[in-house]
Amino acid sequence: MRLKPAHWLALALLATAAVAQAQVQAAPQNVVNLNAEASIELPQDLLAITLSITREGVEPAAVQAQLRQALDSALIEARKAVRAGQLDLRTGAFSLSPRYTAKPTPGGNNITGWLGRAELVIEGKDIAAISQLAGRLSTLQVVRTVFGLSREAREKVEAEVAAQAISRFRARAQAYAQHFGFGSYVLREVTVGGGEVGAPLLRARLMSSATADEAQPVEAGKAVVSVTVSGSIQLSPP
Repeated sequence: MRLKPAHWLALALLATAAVAQAQVQAAPQNVVNLNAEASIELPQDLLAITLSITREGVEPAAVQAQLRQALDSALIEARKAVRAGQLDLRTGAFSLSPRYTAKPTPGGNNITGWLGRAELVIEGKDIAAISQLAGRLSTLQVVRTVFGLSREAREKVEAEVAAQAISRFRARAQAYAQHFGFGSYVLREVTVGGGEVGAPLLRARLMSSATADEAQPVEAGKAVVSVTVSGSIQLSPP
């Protein structure tokens, strides 16, 4: 007997309904969502000090030239202290903006001059050397001091912290199973995530002038490396 198209359609609808019913019947029961976290506190071992220099003038080209000259002079001195990974240099923001008259005149040129600003960033792991170099560059002003945690220091403890978080997740899952009167559990899904939170800078100040041997006073804070394990378990009968 040859089935007509209408019969094929009816069979397809029946099959779809059967699959949907089976999925409803197979909906998971006794599922619990939970998470666990572990963390460790480490001293911050990276320092970045941003220094800036400003120049003013009537002509923008002249201001730019003065900034380049001052920055080049600072780089010549700073490059003597460079040690890869311990003390590195890079240039930061460079800006040039017009200065306007207090009371603009209609149809007139209201620009009275130009203000330029350039930045030099000293960064690395040798905190003492970085702070000393920042103090020696007396023609530049310290505008920002930021501490951080190196990738090496973070990766060194991440595996340990992750193991602690996973162990706590498993212990919590087993405890929930027992508290609900079940013998064990089955892990359904799990997500492992980590991050770093830096403590606020303990001490830093702006320095408008310094002697050649004066170091920029800084003190590192703490960074917290944490790992969170979250997921769901299905409780199993004894």
